[in-house]
Amino acid sequence: MASDQPGTTATSPQPDHTYQVNQPAPARRTPAKRKARQLAKHLRGEHPDYAYLKEVFRHLRAELGVEVTTTPAKLPYVPSQDEIRRYYQTVWTARRGGDIVLIKTLLYTGVRVAELVGIRLDDVDLDACRLRITHGKGGKDRYVPFPAAFKETLALHIDTARNKGAVFLFESSWKKPYSTRGVRAMLARYAHKAGLPHNMPPHRLRHFLFTWLKTQGIDDALIQPYSGHTTRTSLEIYSKITLGHAQDAYDNVIGTFPV
Repeated sequence: MASDQPGTTATSPQPDHTYQVNQPAPARRTPAKRKARQLAKHLRGEHPDYAYLKEVFRHLRAELGVEVTTTPAKLPYVPSQDEIRRYYQTVWTARRGGDIVLIKTLLYTGVRVAELVGIRLDDVDLDACRLRITHGKGGKDRYVPFPAAFKETLALHIDTARNKGAVFLFESSWKKPYSTRGVRAMLARYAHKAGLPHNMPPHRLRHFLFTWLKTQGIDDALIQPYSGHTTRTSLEIYSKITLGHAQDAYDNVIGTFPV
């Protein structure tokens, strides 16, 4: 058979000797929701509660040889004392009274930012040098101490706020409590002005305080009543520690705080 192209000879098509290796198909799993329905048929007669199901699946993991994998917790960054001094010096130099009081409140009490913006003027006990935190993390209420040396500054701030008709300890010019976003932005501006190589979000000030208290020899059990932390391993001793013990330990060391 002649080729359609000039000067060429038609050739028979060559067989393709390329072979495909059949790879084993991955095991197909029943969708988790469907499998849950199947298991529920077997378990419904047991009238299970959460604890029972947790125990059943613990044994099921053992039967199947499934190991529980956990992601290692990343240690939080804790600013150094030099960084805190440098940061606060920048805040002080700006001479914005409200910002100074707010940042000192974070530094001295270690409250979470969401707790800070919810503090009302009536939550401040100047005589006892403590703040009442209502509906903190986990919906729990607690008291947190502040240094006696901070009382006068805080009292002046409260008087100014009351004269303006404020309800919350930190309010904007629109008579509304600060937002958590606004507080974070404020802290970030000062970190930038201070020339720090990183940001200074509220939780870093919190980490700094509790780390500093630990370096002063304060036991975890004395920090817990006002830090708002609750862990299974320390719940027993936590329940036996009073705020008075915690405040005494705090007062004994806070005089050497770097700010």
